[in-house]
Amino acid sequence: MNNTNAYAVQSATDALAPFSFQRRDVQARDVQIDILYCGVCHSDIHQARNEWGGSIYPMVPGHEIVGRVIKTGGQVTKFKADEIVGVGCFVDSCRECPQCKADQEQYCEQGMSPTYNGYEQDRKTPTLGGYSTQIVVDENYVLRVSPKLPLEGVAPLLCAGITTYSPLRHWNVGKGHKVGILGLGGLGHMGVKLAAAFGAEVTMLSTSPSKEADARRLGAHRFALTSDPDVFEQYSKYFDFILDTVSAPHDLEKYLGTLKTDGTLIIVGLPPEPMAVPAFSLVPRRRSIAGSMIGGIAETQEMLDFCADHNITSDVEVIPIQQINEAYERTIKGQVKYRFVIDIASLKEANG
Repeated sequence: MNNTNAYAVQSATDALAPFSFQRRDVQARDVQIDILYCGVCHSDIHQARNEWGGSIYPMVPGHEIVGRVIKTGGQVTKFKADEIVGVGCFVDSCRECPQCKADQEQYCEQGMSPTYNGYEQDRKTPTLGGYSTQIVVDENYVLRVSPKLPLEGVAPLLCAGITTYSPLRHWNVGKGHKVGILGLGGLGHMGVKLAAAFGAEVTMLSTSPSKEADARRLGAHRFALTSDPDVFEQYSKYFDFILDTVSAPHDLEKYLGTLKTDGTLIIVGLPPEPMAVPAFSLVPRRRSIAGSMIGGIAETQEMLDFCADHNITSDVEVIPIQQINEAYERTIKGQVKYRFVIDIASLKEANG
């Protein structure tokens, strides 16, 4: 077993605090990874505080992991020591269902094994995530990371990047399309960068006029201030797609009216309460509402390669792990541009 230092939460009402546990020994097809950086996703907060229900404690959050290979099992063929690699939102799946065989492991019919707050495929062993010094993962669920990009900016690509890349690719968004990105946060800023890189005309849809300059810096061609009711008339029947990244309750009807005939509103944010969907906003123009999660391993690797080729990373603020509780509060208040990333060296130094 491998002693691992981490930060964990012991209950829904506790703060994150130092924690030690044992990782499994490296098996034949395992890769042991010395974690360098781990991104802080808003879903970490939801799960640490049991806001979605079913949380497993003690919990070590973190599913945006970049690190260096320090050991491989005897049958590993894909990676070798010292390579830079990543681990995203899941670390295993059943491998046998139609979704797994189609490289859509994120939709595994038996249930994927999330990187934390879940169970290994034995349904008994809890998974513990990347707010830790090292992790052991089967080689088939490890991703290759280009060393030519700043690794702290790569870490959030493992969730925020693939969460926006996957639907844009699935709906073949590209040149000639008009795309609205709803919400400029951890997901939204990646949606702007990727949709623009795919050649679409990108409009940032935001309630905050102060975000216009940043949206344009990130690649948006237009900015629509949605706190102005006239904007919805201006953009009536305008968009082919809207990528909805907002995790707070909001009025879908207004945004559906900005879609063309056959337009699609794609939900990747997760508001806590159900939202009304008026039939008359959909039926007359054959509009659709769809949802999308992360991507499978193959698509996530494709995303990482695309970002390396186009010099795309997340905009981040790097913090020591000792500031993680403050970072949670700032994330809730939207006081980060646009993703916190933990420098895991701060955890290693604290433990000698």
